[in-house]
Amino acid sequence: MHNGFTPFAETVSCLAKHRRQGGIVVLVSNSPRSEKGVAQQLVEIGVDRQSFDAIVTSGDVTQDLMRRIGNGKLFHLGTARDVSLFEGMGVERVPADKASAIICTGLFHDDGETPEDYRGLLADLRSRNLPMICANPDKTVRKGDRLLYCAGALAEVYADMGGSVAMAGKPYGPIYDLALQKAAEITGRPITKAEVLAIGDGPETDILGAANQGFACIYVSGGVRDHVEDMGAELSHIREAVPTANILFAFDALRWA
Repeated sequence: MHNGFTPFAETVSCLAKHRRQGGIVVLVSNSPRSEKGVAQQLVEIGVDRQSFDAIVTSGDVTQDLMRRIGNGKLFHLGTARDVSLFEGMGVERVPADKASAIICTGLFHDDGETPEDYRGLLADLRSRNLPMICANPDKTVRKGDRLLYCAGALAEVYADMGGSVAMAGKPYGPIYDLALQKAAEITGRPITKAEVLAIGDGPETDILGAANQGFACIYVSGGVRDHVEDMGAELSHIREAVPTANILFAFDALRWA
């Protein structure tokens, strides 16, 4: 839908046209923010509100995990812009030495840091056996012409250290269950998996999630990759990595033909 600063105009136009022809668009985002927070972000950067019906975020799923893990005392690993996730939750943000669990929404300063900068902190948290809630399984995200690290990259390091990680968002089932529920509320009837077309740019999140759910999907390289020289080779690599994926098409951008 956007690169962090501006909308992908062809994508937004395509989805809006799909809706005008009777289709439903539910955006499934690995943002650690709530549905309202992501909707506000989209409006602020100029995404046409007519291009989608509803939004489901990993932040929405994360809040359920926050209620169930950590006894109400959580150490927040992430930027200040994500603290809205705690609003109305009845849980407390505490220093690491007083926490019962970690809520990871990303890096403290994602515009200049890498997961390597966090090995010492993560090793300390692991030494105290704190479970981690990962609010965003994405490992990287595009912002303008840069790729920035996300919470999933830190969760991967923590899991490699033997830490316990509970994942919200794609490719895990709860976020898709919520998306189908939203679509059913819009249509007034249950939505079958055969009616769903998943569209995404992340093989480890979007494509794997669609495969796990039994959804047909379209791979769009342009969200994360600047340019793919050989789309056939790219698609072969993805199918090798996710052999159960039902990839109908692969494009460099989503546009109405």
